[in-house]
Amino acid sequence: MSGVRIDKWLWAARFFKTRSLATRACELGRIQSNNHPVKAAREVRVGDLLQIRTEAGEFSVEVLVLSHVRGPASIAQTLYRETEASRELRLKLAEERKALKDFTPAPEGRPSKRDRRRIIQFRSLRGRE
Repeated sequence: MSGVRIDKWLWAARFFKTRSLATRACELGRIQSNNHPVKAAREVRVGDLLQIRTEAGEFSVEVLVLSHVRGPASIAQTLYRETEASRELRLKLAEERKALKDFTPAPEGRPSKRDRRRIIQFRSLRGRE
C-alpha cells in the first residue's frame, strides 16, 4: 500500500469520529501535512508530519503505519507517533485548564427565569458585533 486518503487515515487513527468530520476538517484547513494545508483526497504516506487541530487540542504527529480500516483504540495509537513538543504543549494546556477550573466555580443549579433572560439578551447582543 503506497498511500491512503488522509481523511480515511485520520478516521482510522481515531482523531475523528466519522470520515465526514475528517473531510470537513480538511476543508476548513485544520489539517496540514508537512506545513501545507491538504484536501481530503490527498494521500498520506509513512513519514509524513501532520498538524491536526481537533476539539481535543492540537496534535503534531508522524505517520508510522498506513491503515484504511478503523480498529480498536490500542491499535489506532500505533499508527502514529506524537512529537514531544506537541505532547508537552497539550499537557501544559490541560494543566492550565485545570487551574482555571478552581478560579471559576460552577453555578449552584439551573439558572432562574431571570438569569435565562439575561443570558439570552447577552448572547443576542454579542451576535450583532
